[in-house]
Amino acid sequence: MKILCIGEALIDMICTDKGSSLSQGEHFLKKPGGAPTNVAAAIAALGGEVDLSAKVGADPFGDHLIQVMKEFGVSTNHMLQDANSFTTFAFVSLMHNGERDFYFNRGADGQLSEDDVEKIDLADYSIVHFGSATGFLQGPLHMAYLNLLSRSLQQGCFVSFDPNYRHLLFRDNTESFILQSWHFLRHCHFFKVSDEEAIMLSRKQTVEESAAYFLENTTAVFAITLGKDGTMLGIRNQTVIIPSIAVQPVDTTGAGDAFTGAVLYQLRNYSLQQINMLTADDWKTIISNANKAGARTCEYLGAMEAFKHLSNDIFN
Repeated sequence: MKILCIGEALIDMICTDKGSSLSQGEHFLKKPGGAPTNVAAAIAALGGEVDLSAKVGADPFGDHLIQVMKEFGVSTNHMLQDANSFTTFAFVSLMHNGERDFYFNRGADGQLSEDDVEKIDLADYSIVHFGSATGFLQGPLHMAYLNLLSRSLQQGCFVSFDPNYRHLLFRDNTESFILQSWHFLRHCHFFKVSDEEAIMLSRKQTVEESAAYFLENTTAVFAITLGKDGTMLGIRNQTVIIPSIAVQPVDTTGAGDAFTGAVLYQLRNYSLQQINMLTADDWKTIISNANKAGARTCEYLGAMEAFKHLSNDIFN
């Protein structure tokens, strides 16, 4: 069975003039991006069958995103090109103080609609992954997200969720993001959050308190990523930290998406009923392997470049 990822496909324009604001920067590097796009690429790189549902512009940048996905082996049947919208851009510059100068030029990604996703036959998929922060912004994509979640649950698909919070998108509306995330946290079967996201979504002070809150208020298996310290796995009223592997990090971009992709890749051949029967030890192995995928991604510059070096051999 195949995996379906839904959300934004966009172009990251990274300012290579370090320390320069976007208004001052002159040199930019074009990179394909979007969290669900990264997850789909990672799954395909590992050897899984995966489709990406996203909307891009009918322009050279949309063409580029579709071509990159095809090169990874991702099915692009549900990557739609909108003649009336430009491909979404995210402009980013890293300042000397560590802050990011960010400008989000939203276009076609937000135009993926309920009608678009209604055409997807969910009988073809065992897993549906929601991993787009932009899905909680106003617009058609938001309603498409809710529609597909409802249909996925009715179909009996395994539902995965990664909130992918971006402060620069929700700086004045974090409460809306939290409330919308909880709708998915309560309905999904697996979710992955960073330590910072866990604390924000639970409104607690520590990761441990957050994990306890998730155990009480969700039925999902969950993973809280802790960087070099590994991952906290939550399952059936217990938590355990699964260590990562030591690497010399070059770039952490895409590490979380590689982690999620590796989890879903390992679950791809199971039905929802079979996944529900997996033991805590089974999940420890799954998370340990996902940690390896995330760590290996950090050894290369850029998410898509890193994914070219991913294979299921890392699980051995």
